[in-house]
This record gives sequence, C-alpha cells and structure tokens, in this order.
Amino acid sequence: MAALKERSCKVYEKGDPSLPVEQANELLKQLHDWSLNQENQTIGRSFQFKNYYQTIAFVNAVAWIANHQDHHPDLEVSYNRCVVHFTTHSVGGLSENDFICAAKIDALF
Repeated sequence: MAALKERSCKVYEKGDPSLPVEQANELLKQLHDWSLNQENQTIGRSFQFKNYYQTIAFVNAVAWIANHQDHHPDLEVSYNRCVVHFTTHSVGGLSENDFICAAKIDALF
C-alpha cells in the first residue's frame, strides 16, 4: 500500500461511515506529532514558526494542498503559529482523507 502522502483524497458521501477509532489510531502512527481530539472526531497539530511571514507561507502551502485534494482543514493562525485541524464533515468524523492531507502537510517539513 502506498504511503499516505502519496495517496489522493476520495469523495465521501453523507452517511458513509467514519473510521473506527482503532483504524484512526493506526493511521495516526504514520504521522508526526498529530493527535486525536477527545471525541475521536478530529486530528490536529500545532506548527511553530520564526515570524509571521513564515507562518503565512505555510498557510498558503496548506491551502494549495487542501484545494488540490478538495479536503479543507480548519486553521488557527497567529503571528508565529498555525494550528491545523482535519475532520470529514460528510461522515461526521474522521476519514482516510484527513490522514492523507496531514501526511502531505508533514512532508512540507
């Protein structure tokens, strides 16, 4: 099976099942410093930068990935930090898409 960062997101329809927590935990092991929230509905990671310019450059790179994969995270942006959260709204929780995009963002570093 191809590495997560080599895969592409697929379309999930409303009502498709979300990932079981066990599978989410297995996929999480392939990522760097991402964590599941307490409800096992989202994954997130905080990224630190030296300055605002680097932060915004990162945000733009994440936006490019998100648009290319048609899977968009929630971002919290400040001067030298960006927190990225992924969930798949159509399934009401996590899907493989969340982990694919997280792996692509990990590859930026």
